[in-house]
Amino acid sequence: MSPPSPLTLPADLRVLLDAVRRVGRPRLVGGGVRDWLLGLTPKDFDIEVAGVDFATLHRALAPFGATDVVGRSFGVIKARSRTGAEYDFSLPRRESKTGSGHRGFAVAPDATLSDAEAAARRDFTVNAIACDPFSGEILDPHGGQADLRARVLRHTSAAFGEDPLRVLRAFQLAARFDFTLAPETAALCRSIADTFAELPVERVWGEWDKWAVAARKPSRGLEVLAATGWLRHFPELAALAGTPQEPEWHPEGDVFVHTQLCLDALAAQEAWQSAAAPVRRVLMLAVLAHDFGKPATTEQAERRGRLRWISPGHEAAGGPLTETFLRRIGAPLELTDPVRALVVHHLAHHHGQTEFTDPSVRRLARRLAPATIDELVCVMRADHAGRPPLVSAETLLRIDQLQDRARALALERAAPRPLALGRHLVALGRTPGPEFKPLLDEAFEAQLDGAFTDETGAVAWLRRRLGQA
Repeated sequence: MSPPSPLTLPADLRVLLDAVRRVGRPRLVGGGVRDWLLGLTPKDFDIEVAGVDFATLHRALAPFGATDVVGRSFGVIKARSRTGAEYDFSLPRRESKTGSGHRGFAVAPDATLSDAEAAARRDFTVNAIACDPFSGEILDPHGGQADLRARVLRHTSAAFGEDPLRVLRAFQLAARFDFTLAPETAALCRSIADTFAELPVERVWGEWDKWAVAARKPSRGLEVLAATGWLRHFPELAALAGTPQEPEWHPEGDVFVHTQLCLDALAAQEAWQSAAAPVRRVLMLAVLAHDFGKPATTEQAERRGRLRWISPGHEAAGGPLTETFLRRIGAPLELTDPVRALVVHHLAHHHGQTEFTDPSVRRLARRLAPATIDELVCVMRADHAGRPPLVSAETLLRIDQLQDRARALALERAAPRPLALGRHLVALGRTPGPEFKPLLDEAFEAQLDGAFTDETGAVAWLRRRLGQA
């Protein structure tokens, strides 16, 4: 595999590498090399240095900026250059399984390891490629370049099975880079499926978060979970597989297949790609969960003269399941409200009035908060795109109308805020008391109906309501 272009290293890293090669043999390793060979811009540079002891490596790096010893037993030093950039320097190390769980390892730095021996402890062959930063030589003892060309994730050695977190790494890496899982790696993952319980929930979330924020083809991650038998650890998601849909409306297949297609459609949206990570995270999880309510609500009933599969009320039924799933994967609590709101309202364009009126849009924006109508529109478009080859011009028009109406009201990114406040009642001579809340709630409802649109109008409404007009 020929590199797409010469690897350009930051000048401050070059200085550090020049110092380190006087005492040892530095190699660029890990994801930075993988990304470079894929034609991507490396975000991180990790350096493994053989032929040197820990103290000597530390002394070589110390003159160039602050150094943090992440763990002497792990042989890792985090070096910060004077430009503020951080680089991880480590010694080659041996690992042996000593107990259960992600942390049940004995780690011993070993400066005498060869490049092939050092690479053997890495999870996948595509992550076991190293590069000599001075000659540019690519060191690939485990066939990682061939797997990069084939876009395959393959475990580097049998030691892969000692760390269950690596299955979830496969899940998110497949989604981020559009990889498939090698059959023998899938079989190894199936053999350790029962070790999922050993993983701390924060580590589980770490992999789900990478999937949610950085996936290029998120359906690949779900394929990994299905192929490895790990889908069963996420029952809200597993229940989608085999849940039928009406073929006339959903020719793509069951709800699991539909969800995969919706996720890929979201990842292809420019609005998602250009969004900040917190928004991408919310949207991806909302599309993942948008049909969690279907397994419990799907039934056959007569529609248009024959029996059809329908799922009445699945949006509302999906709300509690979404919360349970988010807790299961360790998602931060602040994600619950926006993700649940998008799930519960993802069919707002199919229900209610024949057109989006100003009051209906105001109320929808209020129900969605802290999610927004712009975010809901992304979910709706992904949902619609997840049933190829069907395209409904009418549905797309209604989604556009919702977004246009929200923008005209300046509500596409925020819910309406009450214009009539307690201080206005005080200014009108009222003493704070139990009657304030119901009166202000009534005023807000009037505001949502369009009775007033600014503070002056709110005060005038209160005056009339209090008989002072």
